[in-house]
Amino acid sequence: MTLSAIPRRDEAASPIAVTSPFDGALVGEVAPASPRDVAEAVARAAVAQREFRRSTPHRRRALLDALAGRIADNAEALARTIAGEVGKTLAEARNEVRRAQNTLRLSGDAGTFLDGEVLHCAIVAGGADRRAVVTYEPVGVVGAITPFNYPLNLLCHKLGPAIAAGNAVVAKPSPKAPLAAARLAELALEAGFPDHLFQVVHGGADAALALARAPIDLLSFTGGPAAGRALKAASGLVRCLMELGGNDPLFVLPDADLDRAVATAIAHRFEIAGQSCAAVKKLYLHEDIADAFVERLVPAVKAVRTRDPLSETTDIGPVIDEQAAAIVSERIAATLAGGARLLAGGRRERALVEPTVIAGVEPDAPVIADETFGPVIAIRTFRDAGRAIEEVNAGAYGLQAGVFTNDHAIVKQFSRKLDVGGVMINEGPDFRAEHVPFGGIKMSGLGREGVRIAIREMSETRVVID
Repeated sequence: MTLSAIPRRDEAASPIAVTSPFDGALVGEVAPASPRDVAEAVARAAVAQREFRRSTPHRRRALLDALAGRIADNAEALARTIAGEVGKTLAEARNEVRRAQNTLRLSGDAGTFLDGEVLHCAIVAGGADRRAVVTYEPVGVVGAITPFNYPLNLLCHKLGPAIAAGNAVVAKPSPKAPLAAARLAELALEAGFPDHLFQVVHGGADAALALARAPIDLLSFTGGPAAGRALKAASGLVRCLMELGGNDPLFVLPDADLDRAVATAIAHRFEIAGQSCAAVKKLYLHEDIADAFVERLVPAVKAVRTRDPLSETTDIGPVIDEQAAAIVSERIAATLAGGARLLAGGRRERALVEPTVIAGVEPDAPVIADETFGPVIAIRTFRDAGRAIEEVNAGAYGLQAGVFTNDHAIVKQFSRKLDVGGVMINEGPDFRAEHVPFGGIKMSGLGREGVRIAIREMSETRVVID
């Protein structure tokens, strides 16, 4: 049995069919796991972890490097799997495969520096001859629940630090895009991972809740706020790391390089058809450059090619399914009905949504009132930076923000006053480096990803005083 194969006790259970968002063609199937299957996977992981926790950082790094190597050997096949199940373009899928390798290798590197410290205790009475030795120990079994939009790299962001810290992992990918995760588990076995150290179970909400309720030691979840709350409630006192999305702004100030800012707005909003948690959901243009920016933006958006994601000439593929596309279309229509102006796009065909630009968007317009997973650039204009910051801070999310300016005073203002987890200067909010802390505040989540900090999040602090 491969690491990805979970016993099915209910032979009558139908397999989960995975279909192309573009044309509905069947691209694969996986077997659903019952709650009992999930519990047994966690039990097996606990046994494997009791042995693995004594492994050396050298051994853990070697395993992660070997898995990165197996991904490299199968890079094109993995990219086509991701493009088929998610609807990403081949260029986007290949980039994700590249980043996944980097995530695993950086995790192995971070594990070699999971150092503790020695503290003198003379600060307290009776402590003159005592020292505290602080070390970081594995938490145990990590439950990892991942979304559809980055089915390989987001799983590696959980797997890499967990293994580097000495843990076992039971993962449950999105039923909309489980195939890359299943293949990753097979590649882990080929790379020399011990049996049951990394397992993948498949299913929807029931499987996710079963994993949260199982005797895991840490739950790492990426998805929506409603699901996050349900899983937090189900997991009880288990430590939770949660990335729950964002409604991220990009601010463009009068001194900005407009051509660069336009290219960034398009790249950071239309990547994977606008289905990234840190994508440019709200574009704030200073009044002094708004017209000039739009004059550059609209023709560039109209030149974006939307069609078959498996074609090398496609710039944007579909959203994940027709239901998701319908939600985006409904929000566009409601926003236009509220008085906004359509500058480009606005139409959809099945799960394909045209790259869309809307101006004159009010703060409560449907396309920006909540996180919209679709290729829609919604424009707000501003004159007072402080008021624009207050408007963003009033929202429920606080993931990341981008600011285009070379004015140091404005950089300080935005970086210190925005209520977000990260501020990107002369860059879009969707920028991420695999080793840098990533996450947000408020409804955007709990804790941080990024391999250097995640490895600590997935460890327990132990103190020995003598």
